[in-house]
Amino acid sequence: MTATEAPNSIEMLKRLVAFDTTSRNSNLDLITYIQTYLEDFGVTSTLVPNPEGTKANLYATIGPDEPGGIVLSGHTDVVPVDGQPWSSDPWTITEKADGNLYGRGTCDMKGFIAVALSHVPAFQRARLKVPMHFAFSYDEEIGCLGAHSLVEKLMGNVPRPQAVIVGEPTMMGVVTAQNAGGGLVATFTGVEAHS
Repeated sequence: MTATEAPNSIEMLKRLVAFDTTSRNSNLDLITYIQTYLEDFGVTSTLVPNPEGTKANLYATIGPDEPGGIVLSGHTDVVPVDGQPWSSDPWTITEKADGNLYGRGTCDMKGFIAVALSHVPAFQRARLKVPMHFAFSYDEEIGCLGAHSLVEKLMGNVPRPQAVIVGEPTMMGVVTAQNAGGGLVATFTGVEAHS
């Protein structure tokens, strides 16, 4: 595949949406497609399967094998379409009169993955000084199940990135931090009394 044969982001999105990766299903057909696409550009990838071997995460790097760089991260699964009033095929991109593209996962989050993948030739031409990584996981919609095993596999096995961009739509705004929790333990000493 040459740079002129690489699909633009909308064409890539059409290809990705066509895979029914509802969380209850396997994502292996989609992952195999992405892995083959990357291989066509000379990019090797690592798969991290689930224990049953029915789903997999994918990790790949373009550029030098050194610390730093950016991870473009997204999940490959989508929520079910059961019982929803779709006026078009959810597994086929449909452009409606409002100019928006409709299909399961167009926003959450195959759109982000499509944009990242369509830029593979540009990343290669850029002669990157720091790496650009892809991290695509399974089962985010049912508890981020795949992300944990992906991180465990990569920790200590790949150079540490400088930043991670997760293309998850959050009210269509940029979020620069993750929710966190904290706790306190308080110890009181004294004598019992009626308040």
